[in-house]
Amino acid sequence: MLSLLYYVLATIICFVLYLLSWIAFFICYPFDKRRVVVHFLSKLITDTVLGIFGRHVIGAENIDPKQPYVIVINHTSMMDIMSIYPLPLVFKWVSKREVYRIPMVGRLLYMHGDIVINRASTKEAMQLVHTRGMEWLKKGASVSIFPEGTRSKDGEIHNFKAGAFILAKDAEVPILPVVVEGTNNMVRNRIFMNWKNRITIKVLPPVSKEDVVSRPIKEVMAEVRESMVETLAELRANKK
Repeated sequence: MLSLLYYVLATIICFVLYLLSWIAFFICYPFDKRRVVVHFLSKLITDTVLGIFGRHVIGAENIDPKQPYVIVINHTSMMDIMSIYPLPLVFKWVSKREVYRIPMVGRLLYMHGDIVINRASTKEAMQLVHTRGMEWLKKGASVSIFPEGTRSKDGEIHNFKAGAFILAKDAEVPILPVVVEGTNNMVRNRIFMNWKNRITIKVLPPVSKEDVVSRPIKEVMAEVRESMVETLAELRANKK
């Protein structure tokens, strides 16, 4: 019963915020180049959906709000996209085309200016991520990417693809690693909310733009992955 009440209330609140997002999009479009207002309304949507579970952010001091980053984040659940909105950054997601077809969610991606890719065409997808990503980074917005390229089925962090790291190198911006734990335990039996679940977001120290530019991509990629794997293990151990 409590889960049903949550679904109903969350849907109503999110729908109202969705309508406000459209209004804000049209009113602010001429002067809000980073789409800050739409991003703020999306933060309220994520607060509605995930706020009841509690999102604990560790390492926020590693973020410079005035600095655009390429954000790399581990991926175990659809909720990962909503989880990092407490971070003091305006960011654009790289999302697969299938997400764009979800009612309301797809329209929000459009309003955000998120980068929607067709994973069936790897070359085309990489070109789009690079082109659109460079555009947003030049405007001062960060770009969030799942470096594994797809959702992890076992919850572990698997091999990274180079796209996020190439983008950061070419744009000469820092890489911000973020590890999320708890988004894949929100629902029990595919229906009931797991009210005891908590979501932890840990922001690791960024890789400076100097390191990103001067060091080999594979070296940076391996180092970032290793630090994220270790951090995820620590978060899980502390949760027990």
